[in-house]
Amino acid sequence: MSEKKEEFRPYIPAEKITSEFTFTSIFMGIILAVVFGAANAYLGLRVGMTVSASIPAAVISMGVIRVIMRKDSILESNMVQTVGSAGESLAAGVIFTMPALFLWAKEGVTETPSMISITLIALCGGMLGVLFMIPLRNALIVKEHGVLPYPEGTACAEVLLAGEEGGSSAKSVFMGMGLAAVFKFLVDGFKVIPGVVSANIKSLKTELSAEVYPALIGVGYICGPKISSYMLAGGILGWFVFIPAIATFGADTIIYPGTDTIMNIYAENGASALWSYYIRYIGAGMVAAGGIISLIKSMPLIVKTFTGAMKGIKNAGGEGVKRTDQDMNMKVVICGVVGIILLIWLLPQIPVSLVGAILIALFGFFFGAVSSRMVGLVGSSNNPVSGMSIATLLFATLVLKLSGDTGAHGMIGAISIGTVICIIAAMAGDTSQDLKTGYILGATPKRQQIGELIGAFVAALTIGGVLILLDKAWGFGTTELAAPQATLMKMIVEGVMDGNLPWTLVFIGIFTAVVVEILGIPVLPVAIGLYLPLELSTTIMLGGIIRWFADSKSKNKNDEAGSGVLFCSGMIAGEGLVGIILAVLAVIGIDSKIDLSESVNLGTIGGIILLAVMIGCVAYFAMHKKALNTNEKEKSEE
Repeated sequence: MSEKKEEFRPYIPAEKITSEFTFTSIFMGIILAVVFGAANAYLGLRVGMTVSASIPAAVISMGVIRVIMRKDSILESNMVQTVGSAGESLAAGVIFTMPALFLWAKEGVTETPSMISITLIALCGGMLGVLFMIPLRNALIVKEHGVLPYPEGTACAEVLLAGEEGGSSAKSVFMGMGLAAVFKFLVDGFKVIPGVVSANIKSLKTELSAEVYPALIGVGYICGPKISSYMLAGGILGWFVFIPAIATFGADTIIYPGTDTIMNIYAENGASALWSYYIRYIGAGMVAAGGIISLIKSMPLIVKTFTGAMKGIKNAGGEGVKRTDQDMNMKVVICGVVGIILLIWLLPQIPVSLVGAILIALFGFFFGAVSSRMVGLVGSSNNPVSGMSIATLLFATLVLKLSGDTGAHGMIGAISIGTVICIIAAMAGDTSQDLKTGYILGATPKRQQIGELIGAFVAALTIGGVLILLDKAWGFGTTELAAPQATLMKMIVEGVMDGNLPWTLVFIGIFTAVVVEILGIPVLPVAIGLYLPLELSTTIMLGGIIRWFADSKSKNKNDEAGSGVLFCSGMIAGEGLVGIILAVLAVIGIDSKIDLSESVNLGTIGGIILLAVMIGCVAYFAMHKKALNTNEKEKSEE
């Protein structure tokens, strides 16, 4: 393993200097940060999930810089996606928590948060997320290259390389993009095919389901069968062990946060309601425990990384350090973190006490490290940022309550802490994916880190206006903008303050994580599978199975540059681009005009057929192209 890491050489060698941090790349990145931030804010508030913007930003920048401007500069395109994707990540952190303050304002608990307050909270969280990741780059990106796949970061690099090299590689990527765009439009644009296919299993009082989205199959293929199977194991544990047990033994019992008997909840809304009421709390506990276990196991490497960084403070970015190894000066990073923590405490617009500021520093670094490692396993789109926020809110609210900070002030403080931590986790994950892309391409880490800070700054300035406008247009908690994550956060804070939080469920998740760790199985992928809906893990597993089958038939095992990976990278990009387009169409009110669901609805059969077509496409590119590549290599060796 060490030899492979030593032999790795990026696409652009360290000794080669090329355009990277330019006016063009920064300006385009800023525009995309604003656009993606606004679009994802709407999308997340509507359905509770956001789409990763790294690959769409890379594709757009590649089109403008290479096709329109006719410039041959892959590192400029990489800088565009680095800055642009920061907007999406910051928006995800804000919309999962901040709308709770708007909901309390409607109930008369507090005042509506101001534009300045939202901006300052978002800015502090965004900056800390980037700064916390910087000392971890060498440990997670460099030292664990080949161990942590970073699916979206790798996919983004493959997309940019395919555009650079052209030929069959580019065809594989753009074929994946085109097909995924068609599939996505059929499901979420024209809505003639359902996004989820499911089958009720009445004997177990549960259901088996799978999402009909190409990006999930792509993520599963890139992650591989092992990580995909861990995620599916978590899903099976939740849906085929916990849910049947709760439905069977709970029966006529009313358990908070449910307001009716378990059997009535199941009878009215099915197994998904039991997952929403109970399994998510178990999953939150497992994610929190898995994060602690992961951090403890990574601590020696993290300490070693910090020690090396501190020793190299005088040399950081200076002489004797290769361009591709240059990080921001550690003195600047440490001073920046300390300064932001003090601002969080002192600024009146951020209702956080000294205790809260200390909690942000501790939880911020912890979840920043966990998030950076987690996206290395399952990608940014499947990074359970809200799960980490739940864990933070549970602890922070309890600490504030014990310190006497209760009532409206304590609840607002808890949500503010949770918001900053949520943004930190989202930004750290995005930064690590972008740095992985840069590591493969040969970008300068220091310049990328500055680009991330610029993207976070611009997105923070605009996200407040977006939230206020959306609240005035439809209102949070309505049919148009359900804000599911923020509603859950609000319920958790109220539950802890009122003393009726289901701690039993949380501790079930914690001790489940302990059991999984004792068995020698990585906890985080299993915890993610438990926390996320089963339909995600099922479809990801399908991609993992295709990868296993393709590798088993190929002489060139684990071919990371094969056409299967390129095709799946294109699928992730295609769905991401169309997701952004559909979000924009929804904001301007055109989405209803292309909705054909009332006149044409292919139902479950259509979903199964489309899922089969996706599997067939991935299998064809994985098997057919890989066989051609293997034959060409054998001939060249002869």
